[in-house]
Amino acid sequence: MRIDVHAHYWTDDYLDLIAGLGKTDTDTQRGMGAGGGEELSARLELMDRGGVQIQVLSATPQMPYGEDRGKAVVAARFVNDQYADLVEAHPDRFRAFAALPLPHLADSLDELRRALDELKMVGVAVNTTVLGRPLVECGLEPIFGELNERGSVMYVHPSGNGACSPLIADHHLTWMVGAPIEDTISAMQMIVHGFLGRYPKIKVINSHLGGALPMLLQRADNQYRWEAPHTPEPPSVAARRMWYDTVGHGHVPALRCAIDSFGADRLLLGTDFPYEAGDIFVRAIDFVNDPSIDSAVARAILDENAAALLGIR
Repeated sequence: MRIDVHAHYWTDDYLDLIAGLGKTDTDTQRGMGAGGGEELSARLELMDRGGVQIQVLSATPQMPYGEDRGKAVVAARFVNDQYADLVEAHPDRFRAFAALPLPHLADSLDELRRALDELKMVGVAVNTTVLGRPLVECGLEPIFGELNERGSVMYVHPSGNGACSPLIADHHLTWMVGAPIEDTISAMQMIVHGFLGRYPKIKVINSHLGGALPMLLQRADNQYRWEAPHTPEPPSVAARRMWYDTVGHGHVPALRCAIDSFGADRLLLGTDFPYEAGDIFVRAIDFVNDPSIDSAVARAILDENAAALLGIR
């Protein structure tokens, strides 16, 4: 079963809610093809063209995060209900990751339980940072504990904040360079902080092939003992206990590096729709079938791994 784990869906009503939380880039997301009505019909046609049977939707990076607790809760419940309705209307085409009203802990726990137990979502989506703070330092231990107890999926996506660096954001590099750097930093923070050992049952999915992580594993193995001696295990070992989507903008060498670094069983099809749409969407799928990649490996990445991880049959 061909499942796309990296796909976005927003309506203008939801974008209005998170604009009220202080999000300043919501205009960029409007009219891109990620909404309902005619946009949804076009999405389904494109999924058929690419042979994608199911997309797992997430609101990332347009998440309901903000200091205003009431507005955050309203936005999270709104988007989760919206996703649940869409999955109910198209049960053979969509699943969804839940959004949480972070950093509001009690409300996020309530929404997590509602989303997974009542709305039957397949996991939780989070950004790499919450209001500029890394996941490993946000005081989210009760959230992680709940996910671990359930053996749930946690999908991690860049926030789009240029890794909080003006060297990125002030030079028009927020998404070209900043997003994969966010992926790299977030994954390495989880490795260095021993996140995977404390929460071994959480199934972490990182975006964009893990950013630069495939290229850095040997370097990290060579240097962690003196730079981060509290790291509980070699980074290459920890990295191979997470999963990674294949959003690589059709760059086959990057995909081969990820296969060699993580193992093919750790890679899941992702397209990044609607940022990759039309012919580029199809390429995001077809590049996995490049002749330089073993056909059995390609088949596992495209049609087997996500279904096994998410329990979708």
